[in-house]
Amino acid sequence: MAVQPTPPSADPFLKLPGFTDANRQKLAKLGLTRLQDLALHLPLRYEDETQLYPITQAPQDRVVVVEGVIKKSEVQIRQRRQLIAEVADSSGRLIVRFLNFYPSQQKQWQAGKQVRLIGEIKSGFWGLEMVHPRTRFNGLDAPLGNKLTPVYPTTNGLSQDTLQRLVGLALKHTALDDTLPASITAPYKLPPLEKSVRFLHSPPVDTDMYPLTARHHPAWRRLKFDELLAQQLTLLANRAKRREVPALSLIPKGTLTAKLLASLPFALTAAQQRVVDEICRDLNRTVPMQRLLQGDVGSGKTIVAALAALQAVENDTQAAFMAPTELLAEQHYRKLNEWLTPMGIRIGWLSGSQKKKERETTLAAIASGDIQIAVGTHALFQDKVQFQNLSLLLVDEQHRFGVGQRLQLRSKGSDDGRAPHQLMMSATPIPRTLAMSYFADLDVSVIDELPPGRTPIITTLLDNRKREQLIERVGNACRPAPVGQGAQAYWVCPLIEESETLQLQTAVATHETLQAMLPDLRIGLVHGKLPASEKQAVMNAFKHHELDILVATTVIEVGVDVPNATLMVIDHAERMGLAQLHQLRGRVGRGSKASYCTLLFQAPLGEIAQTRLDLMRHSTDGFEIAREDLHIRGPGELLGNRQSGVPLLRFADLEKDIDLLEVARNLAPRLLTDAPDVAAAHLERWIGNRTGLLDA
Repeated sequence: MAVQPTPPSADPFLKLPGFTDANRQKLAKLGLTRLQDLALHLPLRYEDETQLYPITQAPQDRVVVVEGVIKKSEVQIRQRRQLIAEVADSSGRLIVRFLNFYPSQQKQWQAGKQVRLIGEIKSGFWGLEMVHPRTRFNGLDAPLGNKLTPVYPTTNGLSQDTLQRLVGLALKHTALDDTLPASITAPYKLPPLEKSVRFLHSPPVDTDMYPLTARHHPAWRRLKFDELLAQQLTLLANRAKRREVPALSLIPKGTLTAKLLASLPFALTAAQQRVVDEICRDLNRTVPMQRLLQGDVGSGKTIVAALAALQAVENDTQAAFMAPTELLAEQHYRKLNEWLTPMGIRIGWLSGSQKKKERETTLAAIASGDIQIAVGTHALFQDKVQFQNLSLLLVDEQHRFGVGQRLQLRSKGSDDGRAPHQLMMSATPIPRTLAMSYFADLDVSVIDELPPGRTPIITTLLDNRKREQLIERVGNACRPAPVGQGAQAYWVCPLIEESETLQLQTAVATHETLQAMLPDLRIGLVHGKLPASEKQAVMNAFKHHELDILVATTVIEVGVDVPNATLMVIDHAERMGLAQLHQLRGRVGRGSKASYCTLLFQAPLGEIAQTRLDLMRHSTDGFEIAREDLHIRGPGELLGNRQSGVPLLRFADLEKDIDLLEVARNLAPRLLTDAPDVAAAHLERWIGNRTGLLDA
C-alpha cells in the first residue's frame, strides 16, 4: 500500500496571508510543510493571560500579565549593551531589561506610552524586574481572553505571536474530520480528533492543569493514539512494500557451517543456536530477511554472523560485513580470517585508509566474485564497489549508519531485481517498548545468555580525589607474579587533548601520568586521531600482552576482545551515557578470571549522573540499563540513524503510554488488511510526504 503525499501546489499553505517565504522556511525547520502539520503542532505548555495583576501584587517566578506607563528608557552598558526601561502603575514600578534588541524596539519604548508586559517577575538588584517580556502596545483596551495561551515549540526568528497566528489560520482552513471510525476509538474512550485538537490549542482557563501538563487528559491520549497508530502503519506498510521485492533463497546445505562449528574451541550456547536457526530459516526464503540480532556485550554475535555468511557462500553468492569504524571492522576481519581462511573461504578487506593499489586489487576481486565475504567500513557502499552476486548484508552497530548508506549497499545486490537479505546487529539491547515501536518492521532475534565461564564484572565508584591510590592499585595488579597478578588494564578517557572548557583529564595526559608513576610497566596509548595502522599495532600489542595498560579514548567501545584484560578504569564516567558505559565495561570480563570496573567521577555529581552511576554499580543487565537509558534520554540516541524516515514521537511516551502502543500495534495490521482506505487516510494526515528512506 503506497501513500501519495499531498503535492505542495495543492496545499493552500502557499496562499494564505502571513505565510511568507521567510515564515515557510522557518516552519519547514520544524517539519511543518502543510496546513495539517501546523494544525497538529501542539503546545509545549500554557500561560495564563486572562488575569491582569497590579505590578507589586503579581506572583513571582511564573508568567503573569501586568500593564503600566513607560516612565523612561535608555540604552546602558552593564557588562554588555542593554535596553533598560522603567514601567509603573498605581501600585509601584518595574524594571524591564532587553539584552538583545533592535533599533525599532528602542523607538517603541518612548516615555508616556502604555504597555502590556507578559513574562516572569523576579527580584533584581534594582527591585522588581522582567527580562525579555513579550510586549503589546496596541489594543490594550480590549477585554482579556478566557482561554489559556499556548506556548509552541519554535525556531529562531519565529515568534510565539506569529506562530499563534499561523496555527489559528491553519485550524481555520484545515479539515480535521476523523480518519478513524468511532468503532475503533469508542472502546478506549477516546474523544473525537477535531474536538481534541481544538481543545489542546486553546483550553479554557478553568481547565484542570495537572492532566493537561502531564498529558494525561483524554484529548492528549487521542492525539498520542493517532500518532502511535500512524507510526505502526508506516512501518508495517513499508515492510510489506519491501517484501514485494524477491530475494535469492539461500538453501542451508550445512557443509561449511558444520565444518566451522567442528573447528571451534567452544560450543554454541542454546541462545546462539536458537538465533542461528531463526536466521537460517529466513535465508532459505525468497522474501528478503530483515532481522535485528541483538545481544549484550560478549554474547557471541560475531560467530552467528559468520555462520550466516557461510550460508551465502555455500550457495555460491557473496556476503558483505559492514562496521562503523575501522577498528571494529578490522577486528571482524581478523576474527573471520582466523575462523574461515583455513576452510578455503576468501575474505576481502576494504577501508578508506587503504593504499590505491591494494584497494583496486580488492575492488576487482569483489567484482569478479573471487572475494566471497567482503568486510569493511562505509567504503563498502561507495560507487566503485561492485559485487558479482551479493545475497547477504551484515551490518554491525547498525544504529551508527544512516538509512541512505544501507540503501546504497543494498542496491548493489539488486541488479537482477532481487534484494539481499539483511542482518543488522546491535550490542545495545533494545527495550521492549522500543522494539514494539521503532523496530516493529523488523524480526528480532535475541542472544539472551552469555557463553559459559564468563565471570560477573564487579563495578565500583571512586572519587577523582583518590586517583593516585587507584593508579597504585592498578599498577600492583598488572605487575607480574609473584609481586602482582600479571593482569592487564584499560584506562579510558573521554578526550584526546586538553580542553579549556571541559577541563577533563585526557588520554594524552593520563598516559604521561601513568608512565611517570608506573615506570616499570608497559603502557600504550590509542585514540581516534592515530592512523588506522598504528591503532591496530597498539591493539595487537595489548592483545598479545606486550602492553600491561592501555590508555584509550572511547575508540575501544566495541569490538575489542582481550580475555586477559580484567581491569577497566573509566575516567570522568559522569560525562558518559549509560549505553556507552555498559559497552566500555564489556571490554573486560571476557575470560574466566574475576574482572573489575572502576567508574572514576568528578564530584559533585548531578542528579542524573548519580542515577546513571548507581545503576552501573548495581546492574550488569544490558536490558535493564537500556530501559533506564531510554527513560533518561528518550529514544533518539538508541535509534541513531536507523530510521531517519520515521519521525521521533512528538506526543506519545513509550513508557507512560504502553497501553496505547499495545492497542495501536494490534490494530495496525488489521487496518492494512481490512480497511486500507482508512489506513491510507490516517497516514496521509500524520506522515504525508515524510515516508522517504523507509526501505532500508
